[in-house]
This record gives sequence, structure tokens and C-alpha cells, in this order.
Amino acid sequence: MALDQQEMTMSNPILPDLLALTGAAVAPAEALLDRARASLRTEFLDGDRISGTKLEANQTAAHGLAWLATYVEALRQMQKWALALTDDGKFGEMEQLIHQIAFGEYLNQIYGGIPMNQGEVCRLADLGLGLAQPSHKDVVKLMLEGNTVAARSRLVALMRDNYGHATFGASGLDDELEMVREQFRRFADEKVVPFAHEWHLKDELIPMEIIEELAELGVFGLTIPEEYGGFGFPKAAMVVVSEELSRGYIGVGSLGTRSEIAAELILSGGTEEQKQNWLPKLSSAEILPTAVFTEPNTGSDLGSLRTRAVKEGETYTVTGNKTWITHAARTHVMTLLARTDPNTTDYKGLSMFLAEKTPGTDEAPFPTPGMTGGEIEVLGYRGMKEYELAFDGFKVKAENLLGGEEGKGFKQLMETFESARIQTAARAIGVAQNALEVGMQYAEDRKQFGKSLIEFPRVSGKLAMMAVEIMVARQLTYFSAWEKDHGHRCDVEAGMAKLLGARVAWAAADNALQIHGGNGFALEYQISRILCDARILNIFEGAGEIQAQVIARRILG
Repeated sequence: MALDQQEMTMSNPILPDLLALTGAAVAPAEALLDRARASLRTEFLDGDRISGTKLEANQTAAHGLAWLATYVEALRQMQKWALALTDDGKFGEMEQLIHQIAFGEYLNQIYGGIPMNQGEVCRLADLGLGLAQPSHKDVVKLMLEGNTVAARSRLVALMRDNYGHATFGASGLDDELEMVREQFRRFADEKVVPFAHEWHLKDELIPMEIIEELAELGVFGLTIPEEYGGFGFPKAAMVVVSEELSRGYIGVGSLGTRSEIAAELILSGGTEEQKQNWLPKLSSAEILPTAVFTEPNTGSDLGSLRTRAVKEGETYTVTGNKTWITHAARTHVMTLLARTDPNTTDYKGLSMFLAEKTPGTDEAPFPTPGMTGGEIEVLGYRGMKEYELAFDGFKVKAENLLGGEEGKGFKQLMETFESARIQTAARAIGVAQNALEVGMQYAEDRKQFGKSLIEFPRVSGKLAMMAVEIMVARQLTYFSAWEKDHGHRCDVEAGMAKLLGARVAWAAADNALQIHGGNGFALEYQISRILCDARILNIFEGAGEIQAQVIARRILG
């Protein structure tokens, strides 16, 4: 009788009334977040304002609050996804298991400790809530029965039947966006996947032929309005395209990032003349841009930049140093942040320029007078290369001051962060999906002790949790794109998507390498590249710690 019951559970481990259970579990999670927010506001208030000094002194609590808020928003979006699929008749067994496991696992982490990073776990006691325990019966049921070996095993069995379908479960997008996904999935599989590992191992730039084909497909003008030569697609389309291209190779998925940043800068801060001049060229890839913001010893502290731009007639002369500049050599224009007011030491004296340069070659990467550069050798994310740049007497036309007004550069840059972080979250999902598919293929093919690795519960469990967390990060990212498309401020939502997506990508890559065993440590296996590529995601476009700090300040304020 016990065996029959076990077999029945293994074959159908979905909880009865699942949507009612998960729906009922959202409110207690929200109430817990409200309690934590109220507790920490009391601690961090200085008068009627949140004290930056107090926030910094207790980063564990502040950043833990950001992670708790991210988890609560993730549960909300997963419930919304499940209900929408139900209405469309697409909430099948695979989707139900993903949903159930996600709630079971995330509720357990909320009450037991949320991993902010390896070795860094935030517990409710850190948020001033003591040893808070779940009291709602539906929360308890999901914690006990949501994420089980049976549920994970059944999910992987369904994934094996559905192998090759990149999302491993319905994503919840409309038909038009699914068509966009399919188009770029095919492109990645045919034009990127067979060559990506060789580009990585040889540390080669992505071939110009790929860039030209992406331009023909509209990647560089995807979200630029039609009146400026673009296609006018929503940010959701940019997310899908970035995800699928990054699934092939993060370098290819990132090619559009610089165009996205440059276009956002010009659209939000440029003059009409600048929009008419630059946006059609960006859209067609007639010109390729690069973002030139970071300096040595400043990192995320952009307000302390020291590169100077001094106006002399109708020209600015730039002097200073920049670092971690992606795709710098063969681009035509730099979105260059420099200090135009020498009497300032903060963000108020910064201005943004559309600084033209001559594309380089392998023999002469930086032929433009007044600038030199050298490559930074990196572990991964190699397809566009990273550079240090030095400016000494570099000239920029005064007409290329963004917006035609000095001192607006930092504000202009801040307005691009939402889109950049949404796009980075999408790249993270693509990398994680790549890790899952590569890990799953290896687990199918590799035999040990007379059977495939995927037959072992801890291997299949890893694959199941990859699929679940990818879907959670995906829904959070789609939500942030939706908010952006509807004109809502979404710095918090975009930050949450990027924060979670980066962790999910690293975990997926690390677990997929573990499934490979010793072979995963060999350079010839592509999982070694995926691991290196995944690691950057928690650093660029706002390091995880900075991201959590920004989220915490906003939700406390």
C-alpha cells in the first residue's frame, strides 16, 4: 500500500487547489515585508529622512530587505503568470510544477534565510523580526509539500519529453513576442551556438558578419521609435531578443546593449537635431556606439569622476582615463561622461558627450588623435573585448554635448539605468537557460554506474531548480519591462530583476558545471565558458551590493 501511494505521488505530485494555495500565500509574504520595512525604517530614520550613514552601517539588514522585497515581488509575478496561463488554457502539468516548486522553495527561504550570495544569508532576525515563524496554513503546506523530490523528479521527466523547447514551460508572452522569440532562437542556434566557444577560446571579436545580420534583423533599432528610423517595439521585445541571443552567447546578446544605452540617452536627453542625426544611424548599425563612463578607482561612484572636458570655442578638449570600456576599438561613437565644471567634485559638474572616433583595426585599435587604449584580458564575456582608455587632447565637437547643456550628464545617465538593467536581467536569463540546456544534454548523454546521470535525484534536482528559478527571474524581468513600456518608474523592479537574474545565472552555470564533473573543468567543454560569462552578471550594470542598496533606499523611502 505504501509503495502504491509513493508511485501515485511520484506520478502526480501537484498539490490540490494549487492556485488557491499560492494565491493565499502571497498576502502573508507581503505582510512580512511590511513588518520588516517598518522595523528598519525606525532603525534607519534620522529625523524624517532615511540616513545614508545608518543604512551603510547595517548593510546586511538593508540589503536583506531588498532581497525579501525581491522575493515577494517574484511570488506576486509568478501568481500573475499562473493565473494568466490558466485563463489561456496553458497552465499544464509542467507549469503547475514550476509554480508549486517556486512557491515552496521561496517561502522556505524567506522564513529560513535568503541567500544574497555564497556565504551571505539574510534571516528575518537580521530584519528586526526575531525568529518569525509561518502561521498561515497555506504557507506551511507549501513549505512542507511544494518543493519535494517527487515534484522535482516529475518536472525533469516532463522537461525530457519537451527537450529542445528553450523555455521549459509556457513563458506567458503573447503570440507576437513568441514569434520574435522563435526567430531569434533559430538565429542563435544556427549562427551563434556552433561558433561561440571557439570565439571565446581564441579571445576573438564577434565577426562583423554577425553584427551585419543582426542589423538586418533590426536588433540595434528594436526599441527606437519609428519616426527616428527604428522599429518602435516595446521593451518586452528587447528582453526576448536579448534572452535568446544570450542563450547562444552572452557577447552576441550584449551587442545591442550599447545601442540601447546610447539610444536611451539621446531620446531622453538629446536635442531634436541630435535625435534626427544619431538615432537612424544607431538603428541601422551604420554607427556602433560604446559607453565610456567608468574610471580607475571610481567603480560605482560615478559622481567622483575626474576626466575633464574643457570648452575652447566650438570644441571640447578631453583629458583623463577610463576603464572597463566594452567594444571600444571598432566603434564609431562614445557616450562619454566627463567633468565640465572643474569647481565641482560630485555629480553636478558632469556632462555627457556623443564623442566621435574612428573605428580601429587589429593593427591600430585606436587611431583617433588624442586617445590611446589597451585591452584588459578577462575570464569571460570576451566577444567584444574590454579596454582601458586614455584621453590627452582628445577633441569633441561642442554640438555633440548631449542636450546642448552642461551639468546634465549624471541625470541623463540615471535615466538609462532602468532599460540597461532590464536588458541585463534578460541576458542573465539567457545565460542561465544555456547552462540548463547544456547541463541537461550532458546529464542525458553521460552514463555512470549503468545509467544516465539524469536518473540520479541530485542531478535531476539541480536541473529542476534551474528551470524553476529561470522562470521566476523571467517573470520578474517581463514585469519590469511591462512597467517600463507603460511609462511607470521601474528602477526598483528593474533592479530586482537584475539582482535575482544574476544570482540565478551563476547558480545555473555552477550547477551545470558540477553535473559535468571533471569535464566541466576542461576548457574544451562549453560549460567552462558559460561559467565565466555568468560571473560578470553580478558586477556590471550595478554590482549586486549597489543594486540592493538602491532597492533598499527606495522601498524604505
